[in-house]
Amino acid sequence: MKEEYGKLTKTLATDLPADLNTDIAKFYKKTIPIFPEEAVYIYSFEQQKMIYADGWMDVLGYEDHEITLKTIVSSTTKDYLDFSMELNDKSLLFLSTKTENLEEYSFTIELKKYHKDSSIIPLISQVGIFKAENGKILEIISRVSINRTLQFGQIMKYQVYGPDIVDFEEQLSKALFNFSAISNKEQEALKMVASGLTFKEIAGKLNISQSAVEKRVQPLYQRFNVKSLSHLISFAHQNHILV
Repeated sequence: MKEEYGKLTKTLATDLPADLNTDIAKFYKKTIPIFPEEAVYIYSFEQQKMIYADGWMDVLGYEDHEITLKTIVSSTTKDYLDFSMELNDKSLLFLSTKTENLEEYSFTIELKKYHKDSSIIPLISQVGIFKAENGKILEIISRVSINRTLQFGQIMKYQVYGPDIVDFEEQLSKALFNFSAISNKEQEALKMVASGLTFKEIAGKLNISQSAVEKRVQPLYQRFNVKSLSHLISFAHQNHILV
């Protein structure tokens, strides 16, 4: 039986849009900037609904007053749906263990979504903690940007940010091991390996331990089912990892 991914995301993603006539929505409209081909939303876990949305007509073809978290999640193309939901789940579960500086954490993913007209849109989606209180996540904010220069292969790319970024990335790497995915730090180390640097030299450049470099590169062999360094580098080129 196929494992069910994104259980938490499926539970949280409701079909309730934002009321853009509220004072808080009007305040966000004035204070949160967006650029062309970019959209933003703020979702409240307490209210289980959107509390703000802007720019969605330009990005996915939906009016801001009708877009919902469930619509955004379900518009992800089939090849990225399970991974994107599991990344959301594992990130939120990791952050639920943190009690300080939650608003400084976020993560991004490169993925494809269906526009309302059924065309496929290449996007970079960033999700961060917008509001937390006493170590509890109350609201998340997401900024989604169309990026037509993205090159997609078999590998999904993501990046994490935050005060405890090493632990954040390590936990996600373990939790998402069954997916053909690579984090920004893993990608960074692999690029250096491909350039001919040794693990020791990479450790010096990144100011981390050699074992930390090994933890970023060696799991890629099993994850991508390759048997040698040359095979790994060739695979990385084929899937646009080293660009």
